[in-house]
Amino acid sequence: MLSNFLIALREGLEAALIVGILVAYVVKTNRRNLLPPLWSGVGVALAISFALGGFLAFTSAELSERGEEFFAGTTSFVAVALVTWMVFWMKATARALRDTLHEKVETAAMVGPLALAAAAFFAVAREGLETALFVYSNFQVAGSKTPATIGLVSGLLLAVLLGYAIYRRAIKFNLSKFFTITGVALIIVAAGVLSYGIHEFQELGWLPGEESYAWDVTSWMAADSIMGSLLAGTIGFDTTMSWLQLLAYGAYILGTLYLYLRPAKSLTPVKQS
Repeated sequence: MLSNFLIALREGLEAALIVGILVAYVVKTNRRNLLPPLWSGVGVALAISFALGGFLAFTSAELSERGEEFFAGTTSFVAVALVTWMVFWMKATARALRDTLHEKVETAAMVGPLALAAAAFFAVAREGLETALFVYSNFQVAGSKTPATIGLVSGLLLAVLLGYAIYRRAIKFNLSKFFTITGVALIIVAAGVLSYGIHEFQELGWLPGEESYAWDVTSWMAADSIMGSLLAGTIGFDTTMSWLQLLAYGAYILGTLYLYLRPAKSLTPVKQS
């Protein structure tokens, strides 16, 4: 539940902020005639994102056992790659995001309303498609679907409310710190999804070490127990973690967090002698 709440909140707030920046600039520059195509682009992006989520759920339900293992493993690896790219992209572009979006509005206004609709579509679709894929993969890890669904819906609703409040300037908080903290949390969740993908490929026989366990705690903690489901859905804990899963899990977290949290290099002027 907590991991899906976090995913939905983080991705939803990013999308809400982008839409808020676009709408605010269109209103501020007295181009309200561009609002309908802008909202049309947002609507189409949301529809496609929900459609992808439905497609993933339907497709996995119709596959054979081995087909489902391949599908779940592959989508897990793709989801980890996307969420890793996303947290680094936001870190690199957060400061210049507003100016970049303003430039897109100016360019789109000169080209025509369809260009603005496309700009809004691609801005929201990127977040929506990433969310759909990552949430689907995390649903497989979490096991219990009801709490995961509650977390997803709650996160999306809170993201919309926060985005609207920020747009109306009703609240202010440090977005840079928020995205840094949630980025760290998402990297931990992604490590669990990576571990799950490796487990699925081990069951297929495509990766070695399926029964070479680093630990097996099923004798005192069932995988579908409250504690097991909670740990699986938050940090990706597996009651039967293989050494390969543990190695990949640890290497991903340590390597990604090191790159993500290290301070950006500052350019120092060369002294003239």
